[in-house]
Amino acid sequence: MTDKTVYEYKQSAKLFERALKVIPSGIYGHQGPAEGCFVPVTAFPFFSERAKGAYFWDVDGNRFIDYMCAYGPNVLGYNDDEVDEAAARQREKGDCITTPSRTMVDFAELLVDTVASANWAFFAKNGGDTTTLAIMTARAHTHRKKIVFFKGYYHGVAPWTQKIDYPGILPEDVANSLYVPWNDYEKLAETFAENKGEIAALISQPYWHGNFMDNILPADGFWRKVRKLCTDSGVMLIIDDVRTGFRLDLAGSDHYFGFEADLICFCKAIANGYNVSALCGKDFLKNTVSGLSYTGSYWLSAVPFAAGIASIKKMHRLDLPRLLNEKGEALARGLVETAKRRGFDLHVSGMPALFYLRLADDDVNGSPSLMLHQRWIAEMVKRGIYVTNHHNHFLNYALSEDDIKTTIEIADHAFAAL
Repeated sequence: MTDKTVYEYKQSAKLFERALKVIPSGIYGHQGPAEGCFVPVTAFPFFSERAKGAYFWDVDGNRFIDYMCAYGPNVLGYNDDEVDEAAARQREKGDCITTPSRTMVDFAELLVDTVASANWAFFAKNGGDTTTLAIMTARAHTHRKKIVFFKGYYHGVAPWTQKIDYPGILPEDVANSLYVPWNDYEKLAETFAENKGEIAALISQPYWHGNFMDNILPADGFWRKVRKLCTDSGVMLIIDDVRTGFRLDLAGSDHYFGFEADLICFCKAIANGYNVSALCGKDFLKNTVSGLSYTGSYWLSAVPFAAGIASIKKMHRLDLPRLLNEKGEALARGLVETAKRRGFDLHVSGMPALFYLRLADDDVNGSPSLMLHQRWIAEMVKRGIYVTNHHNHFLNYALSEDDIKTTIEIADHAFAAL
């Protein structure tokens, strides 16, 4: 690969024109070009053909080293042989059956043994299924309405997770939402005091990994104080580990930061891309969950359970969080050094396994304009490194030292192109 190798997306563009006629926006949601993380849209492929390991190929035959990992689910590598074989064996026996497979029990037992704050597991399909169930559980258990969020949060797309000015959202959908700045314990304690006896839950990611700005780790002692505040106030502490789960700590990201959640939400990396999610929680909440009316047509399908078992067992065997941390540190170090050599100021924030990139050279009055960063990302993508402009990035086990070296080399070409 050289700096002259620049991809074109003729077939992708044609397919997108077809998609626009039959699919809203052509590609809807956060993976679509209308979302704002694909600027300019001409730099990005819209459709993939196949994937393996750390790579995917688009419909024009271009290969990409993928740092989005399907927005998180790919943690071991696309089409991991062990996981796929386990899923195939279960598929031969049955998948979506009138009664659940014994595999569901096996998977739940494995999660309870793995996750520090888990005494039980409830399975669904999407991360948003679990965050919604967590909120319902907290409200049912406490008989309270209000939910505390840290500003800049993302917990799915159900109405309760959105904002009053979003299309289709009613005032009553968010009437019981309270918002506090991340890492501001004093403001959080003040909010609890002002709403004493009314707050059902605090829901949060284990660290602030929002979009369009540097990610922020918890301040020293922050989670210890938050845990005590919730316990003293009878408020359920919910950790949304949908993105970070199993990348920082197999026992849960709450365990990584030294505390235990009452409820913890998993999806993405739990089964290396097979569609399953899980809400895990403390024993005192099990009867509350049992009393809720909450289920789905495919939530008990067995193939994803088998894939999840194989995935978590392999992650244990590999000590995967340690490996991802090492890969992330090597990548970040190389990118920052390359940027500096070319005269650019590249910021890498968040955890190494879930890093965020931002070129700071075009900051205006301390705020990023993001335009130069978008140009650099575009040059990276057109040369075979799939990253997006304003979202945190992911690593997977299949990413090799040579892949990291190639990424740094292409980053150098992209800086030169600026």
